[in-house]
Amino acid sequence: MAAGLGLGGIAVLVILLWITSPHPDDGPGGALRIAADLWLVAHGAPLVRTETLSGSPAPVGLVPLLLCAVPVWLLHRTARGAVRGPASARVPGGVQGAGSGGSSGAGDAGAAWRATGWIIAGYLLVAALVTVYAASGPIRVDPLGAALRLPAVVAAAAVAGTWTGLGRPLPEAPLPLPRRMRRRTERSAPTRAGASAALRGAAAATAALCAGGALLAAGALLWHVATAQRAAFPSPEPPAPTTSGLAAVLLLALALTPNAAVWGASYGLGPGFTLGGGSVVRPSAVAGLPPLPDFPLLAAVPAEGPGTAAAWAAAFPVPLAGGLLAAWCVARAAVPARGGLAALDGRATACAAVLAACGCGAAMAVLAACAGGPLGTGALAHLGPDWRLTGAAALGWTAVLGAPAALALRSWRLRPARGR
Repeated sequence: MAAGLGLGGIAVLVILLWITSPHPDDGPGGALRIAADLWLVAHGAPLVRTETLSGSPAPVGLVPLLLCAVPVWLLHRTARGAVRGPASARVPGGVQGAGSGGSSGAGDAGAAWRATGWIIAGYLLVAALVTVYAASGPIRVDPLGAALRLPAVVAAAAVAGTWTGLGRPLPEAPLPLPRRMRRRTERSAPTRAGASAALRGAAAATAALCAGGALLAAGALLWHVATAQRAAFPSPEPPAPTTSGLAAVLLLALALTPNAAVWGASYGLGPGFTLGGGSVVRPSAVAGLPPLPDFPLLAAVPAEGPGTAAAWAAAFPVPLAGGLLAAWCVARAAVPARGGLAALDGRATACAAVLAACGCGAAMAVLAACAGGPLGTGALAHLGPDWRLTGAAALGWTAVLGAPAALALRSWRLRPARGR
């Protein structure tokens, strides 16, 4: 059902654009094949373009992240609903039938994970059929790339939905270790409260970095609004742009807005991104830009030249927001009530802040890897941020800014409130 809804929604949109196009290149079969390609791309599967000037196939691996949100949300919702069951049978905690019929919580959790396995298997069966259908045409799916990436995306979304349906459980105690290792690590092993604080801090820091990158990209587009407008709505000269063509360009720009947010976050963190051909776009310098096509989002790219004070001033709030928000989440978990008792001591607070930085770095590395990709060979072999540099920069900035700020906020929250 989740696969059918996602595939059907994309197919309806593609068929609508095909119907409104005055000069379609192919029949309805070609339009449905493009819809199947887009559905597979939404799961991270790369495409191959066979009709090129050189005659050799060219990869198309730049995935619009907003397009990925539809199947991921459907899978997450399906797995979560399978765990919780119908509304009349739900109990606090999210597990259906807990405490009834002699079943234990562990048994209910086992049944939930078995149901998740069936959901993944059914979804992958539909994906395999769609892959076979989309393996021909001028733009076709890469079967090997689909076999490597699509199961990982499906499994991650379904497992996250099941974990959410079970109430997001965390281990009550650290994993059992050998006696020698236990003595060395028992002082520094994170508690449940520390692990929860680290997870919340990592999620908050990642969200802050992406939001800062989105604001940075939006500000650059507003700064170059005339260029963006000309790229979105070109002058009506022969050949005049069609309504369906303009709609397709605007929909593609909308689907790539999360990619632009991640690219902006990488720019704010320092490593920046590339537009192919060895070019670099970062606050310190913009160099080696190739001729850019008329596309709305590319209007946000700054002009070539060395870094300026304005570029650094616009970029620095991005890592600052990530570090401070991670520190705030960790400090609130360390001292839940202002002026109350501390749930985490200073060492545990610093450890949670560092773990939050590690989680933020890992999340930004994954997002940077997903937000970039190839659009061809040679100069277009890679576009977007480098996931290794982006993850390392996110980890470093969040740790350097977050750990001291978390300790300072913890001390501030331990102070009794005025008037008590």
